[in-house]
Amino acid sequence: MEKQLLREQEIFPSEEVLKNVLGGVYEVLDALKTRLMNEEALVFDWYYYSDGKSWLCKVCHKKKTVFWLSVWDGYFKTTFFFLERHLESIAALEIAEPIKEDFYRIKPVGKLIPMIVTIHLYEQIDDIVKIVKFKKSAK
Repeated sequence: MEKQLLREQEIFPSEEVLKNVLGGVYEVLDALKTRLMNEEALVFDWYYYSDGKSWLCKVCHKKKTVFWLSVWDGYFKTTFFFLERHLESIAALEIAEPIKEDFYRIKPVGKLIPMIVTIHLYEQIDDIVKIVKFKKSAK
């Protein structure tokens, strides 16, 4: 069963806390964060959300939210939101087919279609970077 972590409001997800809860997967998160900050000028900000009773990281480029990051037992997830008009372009992205398959199966949230990617391996970083580049350019 999936278990979301970082549920205690008084414990900010510092680097030390993230290392403790993610173990070896922290290195993957750190590599992704470093690459996105350096190559894509993204900013990572942690907020506690009372409605979901957990900490989420809002990842932005300037004022645009690019994706949300959540921490789970043994992995972390990135959640991007797209509109119906982006479907064709996403189909053309050179990313892993399972990401696309999950995306096309998922239920929209209002007008937004979430793309949720579960990450625990370095090899997945390139796909996330491609999705980020697309999201930044999407209108």
